[in-house]
Amino acid sequence: MALSKPTFVTHLRTLAKTHQHRHSPPHFITLRHFSYPTPEDAAAERRRRKRRLRIEPPLSSLHRSQQQQQTSPQQQQPKPTKNPNAPKLPEPVSALTGNRLNLHNRILTLVRQNDLEEAALFTRHSVYSNCRPTIFTVNAVLIAQLRQSKYSDLLSLHRFITQAGIAPNIITHNLIFQTYLDCGKPDTALEHYKQFANEAPINPSPTTYRVLIKGLVDNGKLERAMELKEEMGVKGFAADPIVYSYLMLGCVRNEDLDRVFRLYEELKEKLGGVVDDGVVYGSLMKGYFMRGMEREAMECYEEAVGENSRIKMSAVAYNSVLDAFNKNGKFDEALKLFDRMKDEHDPPRRLAVNLGSFNVMADGYCAEGRFKDAIEVFRQMGDYRCSPDTLSFNNLIDQLLKRGMLAEAEELYGEMGEKGVNPDEYTYVLLMDACFQENRTDDGATYFRKMVESGLRPNLAVYNRLIDELVRVGKIDDAKSFYDLMVKKLKFDDPSYKSMMKALSNAGRLDEVLKMVDEMLDDEGVEFTEDLQEFVKGELGKEGREEDLVKLMEEKERQKAEAKAKEVAAAEAAKNSARAAVASLLPSKLFGNKEGEKESAADPENAAEDTSKSEAAQAGKEEGVEEADILESPSADANLVEATPKSEILN
Repeated sequence: MALSKPTFVTHLRTLAKTHQHRHSPPHFITLRHFSYPTPEDAAAERRRRKRRLRIEPPLSSLHRSQQQQQTSPQQQQPKPTKNPNAPKLPEPVSALTGNRLNLHNRILTLVRQNDLEEAALFTRHSVYSNCRPTIFTVNAVLIAQLRQSKYSDLLSLHRFITQAGIAPNIITHNLIFQTYLDCGKPDTALEHYKQFANEAPINPSPTTYRVLIKGLVDNGKLERAMELKEEMGVKGFAADPIVYSYLMLGCVRNEDLDRVFRLYEELKEKLGGVVDDGVVYGSLMKGYFMRGMEREAMECYEEAVGENSRIKMSAVAYNSVLDAFNKNGKFDEALKLFDRMKDEHDPPRRLAVNLGSFNVMADGYCAEGRFKDAIEVFRQMGDYRCSPDTLSFNNLIDQLLKRGMLAEAEELYGEMGEKGVNPDEYTYVLLMDACFQENRTDDGATYFRKMVESGLRPNLAVYNRLIDELVRVGKIDDAKSFYDLMVKKLKFDDPSYKSMMKALSNAGRLDEVLKMVDEMLDDEGVEFTEDLQEFVKGELGKEGREEDLVKLMEEKERQKAEAKAKEVAAAEAAKNSARAAVASLLPSKLFGNKEGEKESAADPENAAEDTSKSEAAQAGKEEGVEEADILESPSADANLVEATPKSEILN
């Protein structure tokens, strides 16, 4: 017979009470009912169970707390706090993901478009945005700036990211070393390297020593480069043939041929008796050629590039052999080797030629007087996926100008824009000087103006050459216009000012000389020295106008005195205005006026009140508040004013 639901529940409760003596549950475990008569009862049961859980946590929680109590004291020791002054480690490459990767690609696009100013500015702005750039993004901009010799921009960006807390990696440090070495400051580069070795949380790489040793050799510090080579061995670095090639080349330049062969034997010994990298063979051949040992040099060549040779010849190794042939009367051998290199070149699997290969061959053709061929081989770079840079153009333009081939040099200069290569200061100075030698003064001045308009900054010596040439041909107006253009861009010295003043004086334009002096006196950053004063007096004295300079300087002194007096008056007016503002904020009757004093004297009942007012006024004077600044006020506010600090009243 089927039972109704309430009857079935009642039956279950009866059974539970019957067997309670056999299976008594713990006091914190309740018997769950299968159902409840009403939803209210079910909700009440849930609330009761939640309260019970808050009071008596589950067994798993109790077990976990017991385990924590049984943990040994050694395991409960707090983690050591990190030193906030410790140098930060650079981010790993895994940080270059998501939005930071998108930012990296956007900046790389600007770099490929040769818009380095925008790329650097974008990087700076991103530092304080929600998407902070990684050090890899910063390095991409720094590398592009170094490639175009924008050293000041590079150092400025590096200083900015250092202050912003972006930790540099080893590539960043290598770029800084390279920058100072390229600028001819090896001592500064070594100071940065010393600081890096003592404080940086990362170790130098083989590339670090390659950069430093090559730069030191190029700057004539061969002995210091030798010390770094020994330091590599102490730190556990393997013998690097590229480092030895730089050192051997430095010995060749110093004509220290014995050391060339000692370095080769040392490298051979450290590598187990066999040097399988051909990068050192070019310097070794130069050593043999310089000693007159042509047969040994050619045997060395056969060992490196012979048919049965097992020497690894990279493009750099081939270039060193080409240079050895070109500089020792073996240009025909160099041509044969260059043709072989072009045949072997199969990018990306085999790279036998690079930009340096074409530069070496262009120099070789120029040394042979075959300038047309030099230009032709220079233009073949694109056929072998090589792109010329500014240094390559400057090198060939310089070679052409030395032979008086200005038209060909200007044609080559025109190709720079077509290939996306930006001329630098050296390019424009070469063309400007060549134009002056050809009596093309206007064209030389045009090159100087293009240099300034392109954002480049010529030095003072280049400016002086321009002014001297313009004055020599009588173009005083043009010289004065360039003076006005550059006077705010360069820090002139006395000879630069004298040159322009002398030209104007000889042309009878003394008023413009006085105007130049007027502008110098107005500029606080320019010093009108006594030597320059005597020079100007001498030029003005040719027409009896010495007093004009005296009057001008006296007038400037008077104007400065008037300006100083106006500043003092303005400061006093501001002080009085502040006092008036304070007075307007105070109550209108604070201590009473003279009439009030008379009334208080006549009325004995007010004598005590007037006495307190006068004491408060005297206290105000002692605190620095004048009587005229304090207006009348009801006596009820006297205590408020006396309790007000001096700083709150005056400010």
